[in-house]
Amino acid sequence: MSAAAVVDVVGQGLLLVGSLLVGTAALGLVRLPDVYARTNAATKAAALGLVVVLLGGVVLAPTAGSVLTLLVAIALQLFTVPIGGFEVAQAARLSAAPVTPLTHHDDLGLPREGDQRDEEQRDGEDEGGVQVDGQERGPA
Repeated sequence: MSAAAVVDVVGQGLLLVGSLLVGTAALGLVRLPDVYARTNAATKAAALGLVVVLLGGVVLAPTAGSVLTLLVAIALQLFTVPIGGFEVAQAARLSAAPVTPLTHHDDLGLPREGDQRDEEQRDGEDEGGVQVDGQERGPA
């Protein structure tokens, strides 16, 4: 097997693995129960899948221009996707999007689906964050 054939197989393998990761992220967006889990799928699996696909492109098209373009695209993905995911989760939290009962640990004390909290329970909360057990948990 020649070196060119090995490079082609590696590049195509990276494209396949990256495509599977992006497909997994898409499946997670459809199947996961709440906005927080969907955000996790969209940011982690999709970003990693796209980076692996772009690395496959670098391996298959190793010209200086394409390598530079793909490396810039990878860097932008790695810097912007986590920020976007955080902002989506923060917006969901501020709009009181419910958390699925399947989540066993909740540091923020978010309302769960089917949770019937009355006004007396909400009296200890203010605009600065969510109170859990009498303690302030994070700024808004």
